[in-house]
Amino acid sequence: MILFKMVMFGMTSAISNALPNEIDIQLTKTLEEALDNEKVITTEEDLKQRLEVLAFLNTLVKEWIKEISIVHNLPENILENVGGLVCTFGSFRMGVYHKGADIDTVVIVPRHIHRSDFFTSFYLKLKMQTFVSNVRAVEEAFVPVIKMLVKGIEIDMLFARLAFREVPENIDLQRDELLRNLDPKCVRSLNGCRVTDSILRLVPNKEAFKKTLIAIKLWAKRHRIYSNSLGYLGGVSWAMLVARICQLYPNAVAATLVHKFFLIFSRWKWPQPVLLQSNYSINLGYPVWDPRINIADREHVMPIITPVYPNQNSTFNVTHSTLSIIKEEFKFGLDIMGEILTGESTWSKLFQPSKFFTKYKYFLSIVVYAKTEEELVEWRGFVESKLRHLSISLELSKVVTRSHINPDTFTPPSFSHKTPASMWFVGLDVSKVKTHQEDDSTDGSVVQLDLTSHIRAFCMQVKKKSQSTFRPGMDIEVNHLKRKELKNYVPEEIKKEKQISETVGSKLLARLSAERMEALKNEY
Repeated sequence: MILFKMVMFGMTSAISNALPNEIDIQLTKTLEEALDNEKVITTEEDLKQRLEVLAFLNTLVKEWIKEISIVHNLPENILENVGGLVCTFGSFRMGVYHKGADIDTVVIVPRHIHRSDFFTSFYLKLKMQTFVSNVRAVEEAFVPVIKMLVKGIEIDMLFARLAFREVPENIDLQRDELLRNLDPKCVRSLNGCRVTDSILRLVPNKEAFKKTLIAIKLWAKRHRIYSNSLGYLGGVSWAMLVARICQLYPNAVAATLVHKFFLIFSRWKWPQPVLLQSNYSINLGYPVWDPRINIADREHVMPIITPVYPNQNSTFNVTHSTLSIIKEEFKFGLDIMGEILTGESTWSKLFQPSKFFTKYKYFLSIVVYAKTEEELVEWRGFVESKLRHLSISLELSKVVTRSHINPDTFTPPSFSHKTPASMWFVGLDVSKVKTHQEDDSTDGSVVQLDLTSHIRAFCMQVKKKSQSTFRPGMDIEVNHLKRKELKNYVPEEIKKEKQISETVGSKLLARLSAERMEALKNEY
């Protein structure tokens, strides 16, 4: 008798170890073609440019570390081996980035280099470089970062200081012992690399994982649920969800994995957490996600837990409202996958933008503006990190039942602002409201749509907390809009959504007509 060893990936055994059939393979080929048409598959030329940018930054970092080491009077023999490096994480390190995407990096330095050096001397060094522009420091963030453009490529650069005298190029970042006695901000920065590498290690088939993740990320962006700061999911969270599906179907190809992704997560019993491996704790003193011990962790509505120590919930910004939006999109994705599997639709339907501007009747527009484009980038980033607080506040009112932030940014029409400006929209589901023109004698259940106090409080709070970012000429304004007023702001978006609705409607009508004709034939 031959015994087969069952390999378990992740927390549980696989749901299915089935190998792909001919239909699965063919569907995956059409998926690859669809992704190619969407221009989300990177080119060799783009990869070459990105590697050149990373090499430039790595050289710059080593040069800077040496300069600071000289200031600290380090001996010559140590100067030659002090090291330091730039590591990537996120979509670039996973190989699932697309043209135009940013690169997440972390600068890893030895113990005599401090965070204050990074945000002063290195920041100034970046500002002096010919190929570097739009340099801005976000020092007060939960994970402090310097953002910049290098030869047209967006770079997010974190900082991590190890407790070592030297940092060699071949340092093993997966060793938990590296975290001993580190600043918590450095731990969070290092864990960007550690989490990325662990995800890749924990999936059974890296190529199937990458293809599936590229598809799911494109879908999430088109359906406007891709943003950690706004209470949806960020890149690492989407990666962990896809990785879990890969563990459950270890031999499946990308088309099957996309289908299973929607099938599993449209039925997932949140807040049951998604885990890629068992949480573990070592005696280094950092808090880990554990709702049995930490009261705050019990409030998390959609926990997706990072697979390295100290294990954290990557989706702590998700609210009950954004979770309901995400769950709706999962179900809608499953419906479309059903059509794709039966040949009624193609992959292009899955990647069509979701309806937003024709879905809601009431909207808010949030406009930020500044004196220069560079200052606008900094101001916009700060306000975006606070937007979810407006959404939460609105839902505490008696009127708003859902506040849906569109993660896309838009440029206000020229008649609106002469200075550089950006704009977001929030779609509102409201209880029955009356306008100023309606008679006051209407039913007492009808209430006035007045969100002035929530909007004013939000704007005041943003300005109060933006002291390190705020410059003269920066401002924020929030306005009420009805759907019919949107044509003055986003006419092309409305046109696209109506075209999609008409196309889907005509196809549905044709299908229903065909079914009716078939029924009539059967009757006679």
